Amino acid sequence: MWIRAIILSSAALTFVAATGSPRLDAAEQTAATPVVKNLREQNLKQRPGLPSCLTLAVVSGDPSKGASVIEARATSGCRVPWHWHSSNEHIMMVSGVGKVEMKDAKPVTVHSGAYAMLPAHHVHQFTCTTSCTIFLYADGIRDMHYVDASGTEIPATKALNQK
Repeated sequence: MWIRAIILSSAALTFVAATGSPRLDAAEQTAATPVVKNLREQNLKQRPGLPSCLTLAVVSGDPSKGASVIEARATSGCRVPWHWHSSNEHIMMVSGVGKVEMKDAKPVTVHSGAYAMLPAHHVHQFTCTTSCTIFLYADGIRDMHYVDASGTEIPATKALNQK
């Protein structure tokens, strides 16, 4: 199992290297210094405006300023409701099973080792049907725009059924 996670993590890092170097934070900005992080070492946290069943850690870059890689872990049944991003989103499944739903398309089940690319401004939602770990790569600023059934933008509190 750990061997699979190591192989998938290596594949994700290879993908990031092949698609362009994400912007690094100040501590990692030495041009000749590679960045290597293990899944077990990540400091995952819940973030405001996201489901409480989801924890995240920025692996590389600064999501508020440009391209970034994020590791996300979610519990079984965790759903990120209908939303879109201003940048392209690349999803790489490390472990677990998920469901990608896109407006006007059939849902797609993804397993460990799967890859999905969702274009900027494309409305979608994601559910971990079993607990899962994923890498998310955004090729620009990472933002979150939740929408209702008609496609109208709504606040996170409404999308997440919070008071």
